[in-house]
Parts: sequence; C-alpha cells; structure tokens
Amino acid sequence: MAGKKKSRPVLSGVVVLALVGASGYLTVELRKQEKEGVPEITSVGVLDGAGRSASDGKDRSGARWSRLENPARSVLRGDDGQVKAVFTDGALTATLTGPGRTFAEPSSTGSKVSTTDWVRLMPEPWKKGAEKEKWFTRWYAEYEDSKEDDVFAFASQYVAGAPVKKDEKGTAFAGDANFGPLNTAGAEGGDLRLEQSDFYDYLGVPYPFRDGTTGTPEEVRARSVDCSGYIRMVFGYRARYPLMSSDRSGDGLPRTANGMARSKEGVDVLPLAGISADDRPANIDQLQPGDLVFFKLDTRTGERLDHVGMVLGYDTEGHLVFISSREEVNGPTIGDIGGASRLDGNGYYAKTLRSAKRL
Repeated sequence: MAGKKKSRPVLSGVVVLALVGASGYLTVELRKQEKEGVPEITSVGVLDGAGRSASDGKDRSGARWSRLENPARSVLRGDDGQVKAVFTDGALTATLTGPGRTFAEPSSTGSKVSTTDWVRLMPEPWKKGAEKEKWFTRWYAEYEDSKEDDVFAFASQYVAGAPVKKDEKGTAFAGDANFGPLNTAGAEGGDLRLEQSDFYDYLGVPYPFRDGTTGTPEEVRARSVDCSGYIRMVFGYRARYPLMSSDRSGDGLPRTANGMARSKEGVDVLPLAGISADDRPANIDQLQPGDLVFFKLDTRTGERLDHVGMVLGYDTEGHLVFISSREEVNGPTIGDIGGASRLDGNGYYAKTLRSAKRL
C-alpha cells in the first residue's frame, strides 16, 4: 500500500509519517469472537500502601548498583534491597520504582494491572558506569521522586473516555483516540477500519520532521492512531523519542511496526528469529514494562510484522499484559476483544508474538 504524500519545507522540525501503518489484520474467524461494548481503561489511582517512591527519604549512600545480563543492564537497589531503577545498555528508556497505579478496562476484560513501575526516557543511552556521569546524576535527581507524567500516563490518555487535553495553541494532543476511519468497502474478509493514521493525523496539524519532510494530516483520520501511530504518539510526540518520517528516511523510530521491529533503534530484548509459528520467542520473562512487542497476525502482509504494542506489566492473575491500538475496539486497549492482551499462554496474541525491543 502506498504511503501518504509529504511536502518539503524550508526548515526541518523536531522529532515523526507514513508508509503502511502496520497494525494488525484479523481473521474473519477471530472477528466472530468479538464481544460487544466500548472499552474504557481507567487508572484507579495510587494503591493504598503499595509501592513507595523511588527514594522514600532513604540515605542515597545506601544505594547499591549491580549488573545483569541478557540484556546487559544496571540495577539500582536501595539499602532495603528493593529495586529502585533498571537501566539497559543502549536504551533511552529507564524503569523507575514509584507510587503504585492500577489500570483496568472493565468493559472488555477482567484484567487489572497494578504496577509500581514508571517508564521514562533519559537524555542519553545508558552504558555501563553511566551512574557516575553528570548527565545521569542530574536526570535521576529530577525524576527519582517525580510524579510527572511518564510513558504509561501518556499511553492511558488515548483510551476510550480519556478527557481531551489541549496545548497553548488549542491543539488537542490527548483524549479518546480512534484506530482509523471505517473501511467503507466492508469488513468481511478485510479490515474493519483503515490503517495509516499517524500521530499527526490525530493532532490535525502538519508535522515537520528532522529530515526536512512534513507529515500532512488527513481530515478523515482526525483523532486517529493505528498501532504504530499510537506508539509514535506515546514515545515520540509525547516522550520525545526521535522519529523517522517513514521507514526509510531520517533517524529514530520508523513509521510501521515492521520498520520498528527490524530497525537498529534500541535493544532487541527478544530478537526476531523469523515470522513463522516456530519463531515464537520462548523466554518472555526477559520483558519489562515499556518494552515494544511485535506480532505477525496475517499472511497477507507477507514477510512483514504487522502489529506493535507496549508491555504494561503483570495483571492481578499473573498474566503479562500489553496495550495497543486495535481496529476491533477502535483505539488503544488492554482488553480481550479481538484476542486477549496477554503475552503468556496460547491466546491469539501470545501465539503471534515474534520479537520485542527496548527503546
């Protein structure tokens, strides 16, 4: 499928556009299993007594650093032995321990994810010994106790029922997001909704990329993000991870799920071995909150991976849950419509998982 048209401005911009928005085609059989109802994810706030802040007033001299492998990473523990933060070599994302939060979507799943993990982007990729560098000590001092919106907070601001947020120019940058326009050609054997809705389609304003191209929004795609567009909104537009204008132009996170999975960005936590059922990764215990997970859902996409989501954490029943934008629920979800959002077991998405990356 062709990508959208781009214009070239005189000035280049900041950190994200179009090839095919790879979100996931679902089979007719799967669609017959859909449940009715519009999902709504709600954060029910800080848990009573769950999860202390990253420092809790402890003396920093009691902090201890250690190294782990597969992937190589540094772990910071407090003097009580509890993990305070995890930093992966080559990655910008860091996982910090903070106040507990619970995410639930009662209209489409019984899963509730209670987590003390806060995922944030650092100004520089992590490397062994970075804890001694000035950039890190300044950054960590700012965010170890911070309740400022993190990646998970951004992600929850596009689910069903999420309130609209506008910037100083009046542009709505958050609020209930659609997956994409209805497929007027019909859904039987095809897609319920059209792909190729990127973050700037949601915003409804042109977006200048650093390679000099500009993403031009389509009015019919307003307030819409397909699966990769959603990830680009959360990590790119909101968290400021660098973004490519396509899968081939610029530097940063590519436009499609396939481009993201096969790019050199970040760290391959579950390396892509292939697209067949035999290539399903076995060791999902290596995944941590904030990781991107990639799926092979439909034979029509050939060798391409065609869906991407983000690991949210373990639900109260011990299942590893992810969030993604899907056509069946018309937007971001952790629900079970169109397949349970679980990476363990033998559900639809668990069986079609092929790789994972830590940005």
